[in-house]
Amino acid sequence: MPKHLVVSTSGNVSSNSRKMARAAFAYLENAKVDCAWLDLNDLDLPLCNADSCYAAPGAQKLSQAIKAADGILVASPVYNYDMSASAKNMIELTGSAWEDKVVGFLCAAGGMSSYMSVMAYANSLMLDFRCVIIPRFVYATGNAFNDEAVSDAKMGQRIEQVAAELIRFTAVLRR
Repeated sequence: MPKHLVVSTSGNVSSNSRKMARAAFAYLENAKVDCAWLDLNDLDLPLCNADSCYAAPGAQKLSQAIKAADGILVASPVYNYDMSASAKNMIELTGSAWEDKVVGFLCAAGGMSSYMSVMAYANSLMLDFRCVIIPRFVYATGNAFNDEAVSDAKMGQRIEQVAAELIRFTAVLRR
């Protein structure tokens, strides 16, 4: 049975990307698949320095979680037309743990202009680690949320579609 992981990469505990991640994780739990939640805020991660950072306990835990997963949903805010620095740091700290994973994206941004921001990140995962990228991803702006959760029904459906695709892709590719 494939294992699924949802990773929240935002440093803001009330971020919209975390709200999307929670919704996707709830969908996976309700689907009764093997799934885990990981919040980068809980790991005390160092910045990657290509040296001692890999031995840090948080980096080790993160690397083990990535390695153990077959499919991963990365929830990230979009800043300056790119995925968050913490999302990029996650790849730099874990490297080859990403090999041959199925990866999907849940992105929250301030405006509609950065909807292609996930592509450089996705290309890195595809080219460096041979990840299979789910071609459907979620990109939402602030009007899809209230203080507590995803409030836009259509956006909620898209999050569920991406979570369902994660299940489908990992099942097919792990046969």
